[in-house]
Amino acid sequence: MAPGSASSPSPSFPASRPWAAVGAMAAAAAAGPSPGSGPGDSPEGPEGEAPERRRKAHGMLKLYYGLSEGEAAGRPAGPDPLDPTDLNGAHFDPEVYLDKLRRECPLAQLMDSETDMVRQIRALDSDMQTLVYENYNKFISATDTIRKMKNDFRKMEDEMDRLATNMAVITDFSARISATLQDRHERITKLAGVHALLRKLQFLFELPSRLTKCVELGAYGQAVRYQGRAQAVLQQYQHLPSFRAIQDDCQVITARLAQQLRQRFREGGSGAPEQAECVELLLALGEPAEELCEEFLAHARGRLEEELRSLEAELGPSPPAPDVLEFTDHGGSGFVGGLCQVAAAYQELFAAQGPAGAERLAAFARELGSRYFALVERRLAQEAAFLGCLTDVRQALAAPRVAGKEGPGLAELLANVASSILSHIKASLAAVHLFTAKEVSFSNKPYFRGEFCSQGVREGLIVGFIRSMCHTAQSFCDSPGEKGGATPPALLLLLSRLCLDYETATISYILTLTDEQFLVQDQFPVTPVSTLCAEARETARRLLTHYVKVQGLVISQMLRKSVETRDWLSTLEPRNVRAVMKRVVEDTTAIDVQVGLLYEEGVRKAQSSDSSKRTFSVYSSSRQQGRYAPSYTPSAPMDTNLLSNIQKLFSERIDVFSPVEFNKVSVLTGIIKISLKTLLECVRLRTFGRFGLQQVQVDCHFLQLYLWRFVADEELVHLLLDEVVASAALRCPDPVPMEPSVVEVICERG
Repeated sequence: MAPGSASSPSPSFPASRPWAAVGAMAAAAAAGPSPGSGPGDSPEGPEGEAPERRRKAHGMLKLYYGLSEGEAAGRPAGPDPLDPTDLNGAHFDPEVYLDKLRRECPLAQLMDSETDMVRQIRALDSDMQTLVYENYNKFISATDTIRKMKNDFRKMEDEMDRLATNMAVITDFSARISATLQDRHERITKLAGVHALLRKLQFLFELPSRLTKCVELGAYGQAVRYQGRAQAVLQQYQHLPSFRAIQDDCQVITARLAQQLRQRFREGGSGAPEQAECVELLLALGEPAEELCEEFLAHARGRLEEELRSLEAELGPSPPAPDVLEFTDHGGSGFVGGLCQVAAAYQELFAAQGPAGAERLAAFARELGSRYFALVERRLAQEAAFLGCLTDVRQALAAPRVAGKEGPGLAELLANVASSILSHIKASLAAVHLFTAKEVSFSNKPYFRGEFCSQGVREGLIVGFIRSMCHTAQSFCDSPGEKGGATPPALLLLLSRLCLDYETATISYILTLTDEQFLVQDQFPVTPVSTLCAEARETARRLLTHYVKVQGLVISQMLRKSVETRDWLSTLEPRNVRAVMKRVVEDTTAIDVQVGLLYEEGVRKAQSSDSSKRTFSVYSSSRQQGRYAPSYTPSAPMDTNLLSNIQKLFSERIDVFSPVEFNKVSVLTGIIKISLKTLLECVRLRTFGRFGLQQVQVDCHFLQLYLWRFVADEELVHLLLDEVVASAALRCPDPVPMEPSVVEVICERG
C-alpha cells in the first residue's frame, strides 16, 4: 500500500478506538519481521538485528499499555497532553501520526492498521445508524412535544393577558363600591353592635325566668350555665338599680337550686356519676369545696359498704359459698368498679385540694380496700381442696362401719384424693393464668412477667399449697388425746402414701407444669424441687411412724387390759387359748391386709423350716429345766435372777421404736414389737401361779404360731415371747411349765 493511499482514511480515523490499532501493531511486532525482509536489510547487520527488534517490540508494548519512559522504568507518569500522536489527546495531528507510522512500522503492519481502522469506522457507522433507528420514534415524539408546548405557551400567554385585564377591571369596580358604601358600612357595624348588646340585655332581663324554668324542669346543668354566663356582667354593673334587681332575683333562684342539688346529693339514690355531677354543679355555684368533699366521700362510703355487706352475706354459714370466680367477678364489678369511679370523680372534682385532698382519698381507699381484701381472703380460705378431700375420705372410711356394707378400698380412695387435688391445682393455675394472657392489657407489665410468676404463682400458690398440705398432714401426728388421737389409722396410712407419691413424682410434675405455663423472667430465688421432695418424704415417714404407734397402741391396750384384769394366782389350769390372743392375731392380719393395699411387701430374712411348728423348747432345755425343775425353791432367788440377767446380756437388743421403712414388713414389724413389748412390761408387773404361768405359755405359743410370718425376722418374735414367758416364770412361786406337746394340742384346738 502506497504511503499516499494510507493517508486517505486518516481524517475519519476514530479517536475512540486507538487501542485497536495499537494492539494490531503490537501483534505484528511480536510476530517478527516481514517475510520479504532479510538479514541484509538491517543497517546494523546480523549483529544488531536482535537488539533492534527487542527495542521496537519494547516500544510498541509501551504504546499498547500507554506507558511513558518514566512509567516503563517504574516511575508513575501521565500521558503528555501536548503529544500530537495521541489519538485521544486534544492536540492530535493526523499528518504527524501518519509520518510516525511510516517511519516506525513496516508495510505489513501499516496494511493491517488500515484494515483495522476501516473495520472500526464501519462498526461505528453501523452503531450510529442503529442508535438513530432505535431512537427515531423518541426523536419524533420529542419534536411533536416541543411543537405543542410552543402552541400551548402561546395560548397561555394570551389567557394570562386577558386575566390581568379582568383583574384590573375588578379592582377598579371594588374600589368604587367600597368608596360608595363606606358610610353605610360604618352605620351597619354600629347597628350590629347595638343589636348584640340588646340581645345580651334581653338575656339578662330574661335570666330570672330562664333560671326558674330550668329549675322547674330539672335542667340543673343548664341553669348553672346560664348563671355562669351572666354572673360576671351582673357583678360588674351591680351598682345600677336595674342590674341589682336582676342579681337579687338570680341569687334567690340559685339558692333554691343549690338546695335542691344538695337534697338530691344527700338522698344517695343515684349512682356515682350522678352524684359527681351534683357536686360539680354545686362547686360551680360557689359552694365550699371542703364541705362538699367530706359529703362526697361519706355518700360514697355508704354505697361501697353496701357492696361489702352483699359480699359478706355470700360468705355466710347458711348458704353455700359461691364459685370463687363468680365471687371475685361480683366484687370486681361491684365494689372495685365503684371505688374506681369514686376515685376518678374525686380527682376530677377536687384536684384543687392538693396533697391534703389526695391523702384523704388514699386513706378512704385503704380502709375500704382492706375490708374487701379480707373478704376475698375469707372466700379463698374456703377453697380448702385438701381438707375437703380429707373429709370425704373420713366419711368413706366410716360409712362401711355404720351401714354395714363394704366401701371403697384404700387404693381407690388414694387415687380419688390424688386426682381431686391435682385437678384443683390445674384449675387454679388456669385461673391465675388469665393474668398473663396476651389479650389482658396489664399482662405485659414487668410485675406480671417476673415477680407474679415466680413469687406469686410458683412460690405463693404451688409451693405454699404443697407445704400447707404437708403441714396439715403432719398435724394428724399429734399425741393421743389431741387431734391425732381421733384420726382413723387408715387415714394416716393413706396420707403417708399420698405424701410418698408426691415425693417420687407429683411434686416434680406440678412444678414443671407451673414453669411451662408461667415463663419466669425473674431473678428471685425459688424453692428447689429437691427441698419440697425432702419435706414430703419426711411427712410420709412421720405419718407412717405414727400409724405404727397408733395401731400398736390399739393392740397394746387389749393386751394390757387382758393382763391387768385377770387373777393370775388363782386361775384354773389352761384348756384353751384366751380370746384376746385370737383377737390380736385377727387384728394383725387385718392390718397386714390394709397396709398391703398401699405399700409393697418388703424384704424378710430367710425363715427356718420349723417356724410354724416351733414350741418353746427352751423351756425344756437343760438350762431352763434347772430353772423350772421341782427342785426350784424360793430359797434360791438370787441364782435364778442371776441366770436371767446373764441371758439378757447375751441376747440381742431389740429397738422397739426403730425407724419405719416404706414397706409392709417394716410396718407390721413395728406394730408387733410395740404390742409384745407392752405384753412383756405388763407381765413384769404381775405375780403368777402355776396355772397362770402355763396360760402365759399357751398364749405365747399361739402368738408365735401366727405372728412370725408378719415380721422381717422371726427371731424377733421368738426373743420377745421368750422374754414374756421367762418374766412370768420369774414372778411365779411355783414355776412348773406345761409340757410342749400339751401346749401344741391346746393351740391347735384353739
